Amino acid sequence: MAPLRQRMVDLFLARTCRHGNMRVIIGDLWKTEGDVLVTGANNRLAGREGLDELMHQHSGEDLRAACAEIASVRRKKNLQPCPVGTAVTTDAFDLPAKRLIHVVSPDCRRPNQDEARRELLRQAYDSMFEQLLQIEPRKVVVAPPLSMDIFAYPHREGARLSMEIILGWLDGEEDIGVRDYIMVTREMNFINNLRTVYREGEDQLPGHDSTRDYR
Repeated sequence: MAPLRQRMVDLFLARTCRHGNMRVIIGDLWKTEGDVLVTGANNRLAGREGLDELMHQHSGEDLRAACAEIASVRRKKNLQPCPVGTAVTTDAFDLPAKRLIHVVSPDCRRPNQDEARRELLRQAYDSMFEQLLQIEPRKVVVAPPLSMDIFAYPHREGARLSMEIILGWLDGEEDIGVRDYIMVTREMNFINNLRTVYREGEDQLPGHDSTRDYR
């Protein structure tokens, strides 16, 4: 289980909502413990590029086999393994969690996905939370900022939208059972844009700032 506090150098910001906390941590996703880990996958569930490749490398070969099985079953039905805006769940194997959610968020290197990126990013996060609601336990969720790795989503727009979506879930009428949502990244351009977004619109976001509580 992930500790509720991180060293000061790791923590970028924290925000407390009605049902849980969100923290943004600068670090390595595959080293951060939780009940559920999230990875940004491609529609083939191949784990061959970016952060997702690192997650597969650290999880062991059983994860590749599990993803290949999902892909095989869906291809027999003439379906993509995991279309953009959707998610699937596997065991986490050697990663420090019980379950791993694979989310296919928009790849802005592809013009058709870039054009619809806002809607697709919302769909991807909604699919992630739909998967979460089927998992027990789910008190601690560790996830990257979706599409902010090699998928080249514009970081400032993505930072604002990601914060609105995640905090909206944590502060909504329904308690989704997540007490600690930990966003983990080493994308410093994203962090710098998030700093700007947070400074300009912090008072418009759900919840309240609690960064000092972790320091």
